[in-house]
Amino acid sequence: MHVPDGFINAPVSVAAGAVAAAAVAVSLRGARRELAGAGAGGAAGAERTAPLAGLVAAFIFAVQMLNFPVAAGTSGHLLGGALAAILVGPYTGVLCVSVVLLMQGVLFADGGLTALGVNITDMAIVTTVVAYGLFRGLVKVLPRRRRSITVASFVAALVSVPAAAVAFTAMYALGGTADVPIGKVFTAMVGVHVLIGIGEAAITALTVGAVIAVRPDLVYGARGLAKPLELRTSPLAAPADEPAPAAVPAAPAPAAPRRSTRRVWLAGLAAALVCAGGISYYASASPDGLEKVAHDQGIDAKTRDHAAKDSPLADYSVKDITDARLSGGLAGVIGVGATLAVGTGVFVVLRRRRNDGAGQPDAGGRPSESV
Repeated sequence: MHVPDGFINAPVSVAAGAVAAAAVAVSLRGARRELAGAGAGGAAGAERTAPLAGLVAAFIFAVQMLNFPVAAGTSGHLLGGALAAILVGPYTGVLCVSVVLLMQGVLFADGGLTALGVNITDMAIVTTVVAYGLFRGLVKVLPRRRRSITVASFVAALVSVPAAAVAFTAMYALGGTADVPIGKVFTAMVGVHVLIGIGEAAITALTVGAVIAVRPDLVYGARGLAKPLELRTSPLAAPADEPAPAAVPAAPAPAAPRRSTRRVWLAGLAAALVCAGGISYYASASPDGLEKVAHDQGIDAKTRDHAAKDSPLADYSVKDITDARLSGGLAGVIGVGATLAVGTGVFVVLRRRRNDGAGQPDAGGRPSESV
C-alpha cells in the first residue's frame, strides 16, 4: 500500500506530513515510557523491549518483501502496524513502521518521498491505533490466556488493513490528482484489502503466538497476563476460642533472574534474513492491492517518477548484478541490516535519554522523570 508520488496533491501531502510529524513526536515521548518499562511490566520489561524494537522493525521490513497472492492478478503484503504494536507497544510500534517506510523510500524507491507523510499516516499511524485499540478491547473481554492474545492479534490485524484502505480513500477524496469517482475507489480499496487483511492477520497471529510460546514476557500486549500468586491463611488453622495469631509480614520474594533475550533476538534476525535474502525471490510478482486498484481505476494517471529511482538498491535489487536471485537477496539482506541499525539506534538513544532524565534530581532533590 505504498503510495507513490503524484497520487495525492501537494496541500494534502503537506497536511499528512504535518500529521505524521506530530504523531512521530508524540510517539517518541510515549516510546520513552514503553522502553523504560513505565506501566505494565515495569523496568524489567524495558530491558527486553529496547533490543527487541529494532529487530521488530527489521523483521517487518523483511516480511513486507513477501508479497502473497490474494486474487487474480493481485497480491498483498504485511503492513506491520498491528504486529509492532502488540510486540513492543503502540508508540514504539509507530516508530518501527515509520523507520521501515523511511528506509524503503530512501534506499529502495518504494513509496514516494513527497508522499512519505501520507504513507506514515496510513501505514504506521492508522494501522497501529486501530489494531492496538481493538486488541486491548478484546483482551479485556476474552479469558486471561495466552491463546486469547493470539486470537486478539488475529482480529486486530485483520481489521487494521481495511482501516488503512479507508484512510487512503479519505485522503484521496480530499486531494486525489485524478478525477475518479470516490465510491469506486472506496469499494475497490476496501474489497481487496479485506482479503489482504486475512494474510496480515495470519502472519501477525503466527508471529505473536510463536514469541508467546517461548518468551511471553517479551510480548508487550501480554504483560500482566498472569496474576500474582496470593497466599491466604485458612480460618481452620487455629481453634475458634483462641485469637488468630498476628499476621507476619512475608519476606520479600527474591527477584526473578534476568533472562537473556539473545536467543530470541538471534532467531528473529535469522528469520528476517531468510525471508528477505531467500524467500523473497519466490514472492508474488503481481501488483499489490493499491497498485492494482490504481491501474484499474485510473488513480495512477499523474504518477511521478521516484526521486530515488536511480538508487543502487531501487526496486529491491542491487545495481549491476544481473542474477535476479542474488541481486534481490543481497538487497534484502542490506535492507534488513540498515533497518536494524537505524531502528536499534533510535530506540537505544530513546531509552538512554529516558534513563538519564529519570536520574537527574529536581529542585527538591528528588529524581526527575522525563516524559
